[in-house]
Amino acid sequence: MPILSYPSSPLILTLLLLLLSFPILFIFFLAPSLLPPRRLTITTTDDLDDLSLFQKAISLSQSSTPAKSHHRPSTKSRLGSTSTFRPKIAFLFLTNSDLYFLPLWHLFFNQTHPNLYNIYIHADPSIPITPPTGVFADKIIPSKRTQRSSPTLVSAARRLLATALLHDPANAYFTLTSQHCIPLHSFNHLYKFLFNIRKLQKNLDYLSYIEILSHSPILWDRYNARGENVMTPEVGFDQFRVGSQFFTLSRTHALKVIEDRRLWRKFKLPCINVESCYPEEHYFPTLLSMVDLEGCSKYTLTRVNWTDSVNGHPHTYHPPEVSSELIHRLRESNSSYSYMFARKFSPDCLSPLMEIANSVIFKD
Repeated sequence: MPILSYPSSPLILTLLLLLLSFPILFIFFLAPSLLPPRRLTITTTDDLDDLSLFQKAISLSQSSTPAKSHHRPSTKSRLGSTSTFRPKIAFLFLTNSDLYFLPLWHLFFNQTHPNLYNIYIHADPSIPITPPTGVFADKIIPSKRTQRSSPTLVSAARRLLATALLHDPANAYFTLTSQHCIPLHSFNHLYKFLFNIRKLQKNLDYLSYIEILSHSPILWDRYNARGENVMTPEVGFDQFRVGSQFFTLSRTHALKVIEDRRLWRKFKLPCINVESCYPEEHYFPTLLSMVDLEGCSKYTLTRVNWTDSVNGHPHTYHPPEVSSELIHRLRESNSSYSYMFARKFSPDCLSPLMEIANSVIFKD
């Protein structure tokens, strides 16, 4: 009987080694670019950390006088900072990259007294970000990783709200924005709009400006993104709402958000259908429509162009599109007030925007 012999050619051995090493090469080099990224989830540790922050903010807010009037005597907060209790706007920047339009925002804030606003930045710690300068310096709060199509964007926004509530009792409005947003009016125009429009309704709290939509062809798929009927009984389909990720909330509603435990138990669940999973567009509109729909305008102050969206992203404006006509057009609204902010702008729009900043954007 002939004895079987195996080839010992170096070429054959090399081929065998390549075959054996292919799975390792795939896992470490090819898989990350070919396979969808692993979805971030809300861990118990994350939840407990946030709960501790929320409880501190709720406790302080309950012992502080709400910032409703325009002038109150100076006092000292528990954090040691002096506050006049003149109502302020808290700007909450949620970002996973550099704040591209920092120079434009600096012009926006330089128009007014620093006692009329506060700035808070939630920056994804897993991504290197150039330290902000000027009025943005040292404004990054303790942050955690964020990811699109996951509840981490909701927890980041809640973390921003709680930090702002805890930091300054004079914060009366809380405006969530991003690195792709720009202002469409001067700060003084925004301030007068938010705090003067309520003069004839002195017995009511400030109105929140958040988009709340109850009818949309995508609503059913979004509702079942975590599994069929998983949201019940806390949220029935008839209670489920959709809206813009960016809003301006009153202090009362900001407190309602961080006080919530019931709805958050459902919205923090991981999604099965990631393509229909956008918790940040549903949690806030759903919660506020359930607890105080009449206290919400149902409109957002941030203009977004969805006419040619790609993969769930709105239209991105590029330098050739930037003009005074674009700014005036973006301000136009179907409601009784104009838009105050707009997105989404590419980083290279900074230069043309700065050219028309004083003559157009901040000239009201």
